[in-house]
Amino acid sequence: MMNADAVLPAEIAWLIIGLFSLLWVWLGWRLGRDNDSLDDYMLAGRKVGMGFAVATAMATWVTSNTTMTAPQLAYQLGIWGMVGYSLGAVGLLLFAPLARRIREMMPEGYTSGDFIRLRYGNLAWRIFLLISFFYSIGWLISLGMAGGLLINALAGIPYAYGMTVIVVICTLYTVFGGLKAVIGTDFVQTILILVGVVALAVLVINEVGFEAIHTELKAERPELLNLLLPASIMFLFNNLFFGVGEIFHSNVWWSRAFAFAPGVGFRAYALAGVFWLPIPIVAGLIALAAPALGINVPSPDMVAPLVAGKLFGLAGAVLVFVVVFAALASSLDSVLAATSDLIVKDIYKGHIRPHASNAELRKAAVAIILGLGALTWALSLPKLATLGSLLHFTGAFVASTIWPITVGLLFRKGSGMLASLAMVLGTASGLYAYFAIGFYVAALVSAAVSMLVMLFALMGKPEFEWARLSEARNPANGDSP
Repeated sequence: MMNADAVLPAEIAWLIIGLFSLLWVWLGWRLGRDNDSLDDYMLAGRKVGMGFAVATAMATWVTSNTTMTAPQLAYQLGIWGMVGYSLGAVGLLLFAPLARRIREMMPEGYTSGDFIRLRYGNLAWRIFLLISFFYSIGWLISLGMAGGLLINALAGIPYAYGMTVIVVICTLYTVFGGLKAVIGTDFVQTILILVGVVALAVLVINEVGFEAIHTELKAERPELLNLLLPASIMFLFNNLFFGVGEIFHSNVWWSRAFAFAPGVGFRAYALAGVFWLPIPIVAGLIALAAPALGINVPSPDMVAPLVAGKLFGLAGAVLVFVVVFAALASSLDSVLAATSDLIVKDIYKGHIRPHASNAELRKAAVAIILGLGALTWALSLPKLATLGSLLHFTGAFVASTIWPITVGLLFRKGSGMLASLAMVLGTASGLYAYFAIGFYVAALVSAAVSMLVMLFALMGKPEFEWARLSEARNPANGDSP
């Protein structure tokens, strides 16, 4: 599908894509040359310093969901849409002390699955793996879709071509360099994102202004200014729990807790949360300028690039293109690497080849990253849903894991059966709410039901011994379930 409103010539778009693709692949290859062990490939040697740690945490959380879905939600739900999305920073802030605890209690851990298996047993572990894999695939699809939508909206390049390029490039440099490549490119991408977002905010305020945006919204779409709109208020709390659930359960964030040098995790996640907080608000502000500019928005998840292109012309289109391209790459590579780790360690090693050597696991990691890239491409091609609806469908799953993980990390109480029930009942109730009420309550209901189940855990006697968590160790050392 070609976009008649495209403001960036296709030739310039392909030039930008080509240059950045060469840069990312070169960095992946260069950083990957020093990967001598499985720890190097999967966890960057477990010695990532503060600067790179903050950059990778922030860049990974500035996803297509921030740069594309936050404007979509502002366009659909108004002020609370973008403010509610900014509460995703709470997940990073709350995970900061847990990251420090994870690193201290599991110094040789590899994945979030390691914790669930050792803390709650095999049943809860397998339920958790299903939830994690489903969420990871949903996140990968949303990132692939966002790449296609961005390139189509700004440059008129067909969706399938743009989506294919972003998936292929990220898969290649992740295969070459593992987590070192992911973190190294994240550092560059963070600089691009921060500079671009600040520039866009200044341009919006100077070119349109708050008064013009408010006047047009009040005349054409007054519901977007209604701070008492029920759906928006529910979304505010729903997104809070969704963001916390995403971070608490996802191996993307656990792998970084294991990869950061001792003492780095708490400060890195806390600073990343502070820096990330204003970005969805700035992105949402761009969408709220659409009525003032008289833009026809064919799909809500295309509003941000269309507004930026219309408002700022060629220079603005290039700026938005670079920012969102960097944001997409910084998240897609992270999810590919972390999901591969989970499959290698918890499925391949844990269920198929318990005695696999490090060399075999390294080869399996490469094959799995390539397979995940191919699967992402195949599932993104049909574009079966909008970014917002796809993203929040997974909220019913991830929010159910918040309380089992929190209770498991902070208390010695709680059994594997209760943790399993919390995840299953939370997910089921969240899915029911998603279809019966709306996407804006799925994570909220899931987290509430899961919390009620885990309250029973806190009534029991403390039985778990923390020393058992130290059993998470190098896969070559016989760490099998």
